[in-house]
Amino acid sequence: MRNTMLGFAALALAACQSAPEAPQSAALEPASNPVAVPPALDPAAVSPGSAIMDQSVTITPPAKGVPAKYAAFSGMWAGRLEGTSEAKVAVQTISPNGKVTVTFAWGIVGDNNPGEAAGAGKIVGTTLKLGRLPNGADVSLMMLPDGTLAATYMLAGQTYTGVFIRQ
Repeated sequence: MRNTMLGFAALALAACQSAPEAPQSAALEPASNPVAVPPALDPAAVSPGSAIMDQSVTITPPAKGVPAKYAAFSGMWAGRLEGTSEAKVAVQTISPNGKVTVTFAWGIVGDNNPGEAAGAGKIVGTTLKLGRLPNGADVSLMMLPDGTLAATYMLAGQTYTGVFIRQ
């Protein structure tokens, strides 16, 4: 009896299996937009936990008296902290002594919700250190030889790192 039951079970399993489908040929359609926007940069693809920077943020080009090593920080930068949390920084003004004004936007970082804060900071050597953000985060950005910024974001005893590229 036991062998009969095992036989029926084997038949039932075999009947449940479906044959693999034959591969279908995929028709290639021309793209409707010849210059495709990567999903990460497409405004329509912004996820609820993304870093959102106010569109009114402006960048003032550095004056002629600003050393080139400081002027290199000027502009809009974006990256991901720990490869997942979006962050953006707009280095808006730079003075000849290395003082800067910035706007920093962050996505979900740890238990911290997305936000944006205007602030100030100072460039010393190759590092821009921002004043503490209203959410309690400390941010520093180091200029790397390839022209990217190595970001360090410290919040609530946790350190998040990432690389920012100029936008």
